[in-house]
Amino acid sequence: MLDIQKIRKDFPILRREVYGKPLIYLDNAATSQKPDSVIRSLVDYYENYNSNVHRGVHKLSMESTEKFEEAREKVARFINASSSNSIIWTRNATEAINLVANTWAQEHVNSGDEIVLTGMEHHSNLVPWQKVARDKQALLRYIPLTPDGRLDLTNIDDIICSRTKLVSIVHVSNSLGTINPVEELTAKARKVGASVLVDAAQSVPHMPVDVQRIDPDFLAMSGHKMLGPTGIGALYAKEDILENMEPFLRGGEMVLEVTYEDASWNSLPMRFEAGTPNIADAVGMGAAVDYLNAIGMKSIRQHEVDITSYALDAIKAINGLDHYGPEDMSQRGGVISFNSPGVHPHDLGTFLDRLGIAVRTGHHCTMPLMRMLGVPATTRASFYLYNTKSEVDVLIEGLTEALGYFNDGSR
Repeated sequence: MLDIQKIRKDFPILRREVYGKPLIYLDNAATSQKPDSVIRSLVDYYENYNSNVHRGVHKLSMESTEKFEEAREKVARFINASSSNSIIWTRNATEAINLVANTWAQEHVNSGDEIVLTGMEHHSNLVPWQKVARDKQALLRYIPLTPDGRLDLTNIDDIICSRTKLVSIVHVSNSLGTINPVEELTAKARKVGASVLVDAAQSVPHMPVDVQRIDPDFLAMSGHKMLGPTGIGALYAKEDILENMEPFLRGGEMVLEVTYEDASWNSLPMRFEAGTPNIADAVGMGAAVDYLNAIGMKSIRQHEVDITSYALDAIKAINGLDHYGPEDMSQRGGVISFNSPGVHPHDLGTFLDRLGIAVRTGHHCTMPLMRMLGVPATTRASFYLYNTKSEVDVLIEGLTEALGYFNDGSR
């Protein structure tokens, strides 16, 4: 069992107040808060060894390079990648997916091919493939959803078939909390010779993720959702695939040799990291990995199961509040989206904000899913390792008060 009060002391922002109320931060699916160790790693970088990497023989450059590549190794070990050469630094999971769409997909997707997605994808794992499909005259196909927000695999062998070139799926839905069976879907893709991309932005921060067990060709993640800085993320890709991919960006550092007429590419992973990289935030992401490892991902997952189950039971007991996603916590992450037919989510979110409760309102970059649910938007509470059941109690009190306020017939 986690010592939540001890953990909370590591996060300076949790000590602040909002409108005179203690901050209750329940917007972790959007971005997580940062522990002191991550914040200090950024200050340490800029105060002590700020320098460009891979390019200098002076001491600061060598120290900076060592810390930068050490962070890459940490990320590789965190997801059980066989080599750090499989880790490409990006700005976020969105850029990681776009890297694949603008390199591998341009080379491998052809007219008549099919790209399989799910009905719950974040726009970042939908919009890039819409462009690929238009460019290549390929077809997008979607795995439908059950009424409780799980993937309906009834006809999966008709959807993932001989025409499938890529299966690109979210591991954990940022709107429904659904944990998708990525191993099963990867195995089905392998049987028909299709490649697999996993959007792991909502899974890597919250549960153990093992790329050797899941066996995707690509996996995308973001640092800021796993206690790290903003502006840094990573693409995992199998080395043999990267060796045969054209670079996404071209310029300095990613080249091996340049003439006036041509250029050849650097070794992995640098050939996909043109220009000066985000060194400080990569180091910060490495510090975040250290923090998560020290606590233990299994323990973090169990805490989220406990607190999400507690919150879900309480939300279900509130009259006039609909909720979405699976009931089974083995198939659900730490996300609960809900909606009151008589109250707009933005009004509900604003009311809660005045009580010091930070939640997310809107379509959560899943507009097609919202239309499928028949709502314009939802309110979303999302949990992490520093959240407590007492915070859930305040949320429930706030929701009850808000619904009473907005449903008062005099208003």
